[in-house]
Amino acid sequence: MKKVLLILIALPFCALAQDKAKTFKLAGKTKNLANKADWVYLQYRTDGEWKMDSVQVKKGKYMFTGKLEEPIQGRLRVKYSDVVEGEKVKVVASRDMTSVFLESGKIKVTSVDSFSNVIVKGSEAHNEYTKLEQAIKPYNLRMEPLIAQYREYAKAKDSENQTKIEEQIDAIDNEMKEQVYGEFVKKNPNSPLGLYALQRYAGWDINADKVEPLFNALSEANKNYPSALDFKENLEIAKKTGIGKMAMDFTQNDTLDNPIRFSSFKGQYVLIDFWASWCGPCRAENPNVVRVFNKYKDKNFHIVGVSLDRANQKDKWLKAIHDDKLTWTQVSDLKFWDNEVAKQYGIKAIPQNLLVNPEGIIIAKNLRGEDLEQKLGEFIDGKKAFSPKP
Repeated sequence: MKKVLLILIALPFCALAQDKAKTFKLAGKTKNLANKADWVYLQYRTDGEWKMDSVQVKKGKYMFTGKLEEPIQGRLRVKYSDVVEGEKVKVVASRDMTSVFLESGKIKVTSVDSFSNVIVKGSEAHNEYTKLEQAIKPYNLRMEPLIAQYREYAKAKDSENQTKIEEQIDAIDNEMKEQVYGEFVKKNPNSPLGLYALQRYAGWDINADKVEPLFNALSEANKNYPSALDFKENLEIAKKTGIGKMAMDFTQNDTLDNPIRFSSFKGQYVLIDFWASWCGPCRAENPNVVRVFNKYKDKNFHIVGVSLDRANQKDKWLKAIHDDKLTWTQVSDLKFWDNEVAKQYGIKAIPQNLLVNPEGIIIAKNLRGEDLEQKLGEFIDGKKAFSPKP
């Protein structure tokens, strides 16, 4: 009955979304490219689905038309007809791809000397997007050498230094979100990029206390976009999974297909650990989690691993558990990103975790490396009392 009800509710929404859709025309022109453009591809999201369109370039010009429900980021990519040393010219992302913010009306895009170097006219949303991209450049430049270091440590399987570098990257990323996206939303709630900036500010781990006031301050137009309705749903989930909230109960099968109910662990400190065998950062973090588990497993602490592994790949899940020596409770429905527990907790990226106290209250989130050990030490060894206030 519940499933039928959801379908019935969705039908009028789809019809409403189509009524709100407006036409856009993107007229493109290529100038002074090193190679001859043959085809251009445009990818964007509309009516809840990804759309890929393509047109052939004629006399340096091309045209796309379509319908949109809201301003949306589109990606343009060129394909060349030139042949060099017996092979067609290959696509290079930095040279042959670009982003254009689409909105209703006519948009002109001129590729100046490469397909990625464009001048866009007719899109207020793209003008705002350009300003944001310029504002985040200094932060990206600071992160580039750190990302290169992270890759080197990953090759060397140096998880300790990977974690340290990741913490530095996260710190810069958080600074960028506050100073660029957060400030933009506060100052420009009516901008066609208001919702986009808020989504970037919120990230995959939404802090409802900080994000909800900014969402409520957006213009009605922004709050009525289809993607705003999805964002609102994610925000409501975040409000249920914030620090100080009671952890939601769930049941999922373990490796032997026995149903495991989370509430059965009440009375212990429990880490809900979202991961997957295919997730590189998860696997890199596992040695830290193993070390902490071995230290506190006899001190009223347990872990429930929730895996986002794929259907028909249970063997890979089991192998990762064995190889990484994960000796705590493991559950999964093998539905990949549609894992029911992951959706219940609003998980959009992994690894993620939540630390729950013996009363079932979430007391910390996304603890990595030394932070996990330190926080557990505060509560278990130091007998620190939980307070929802920072």
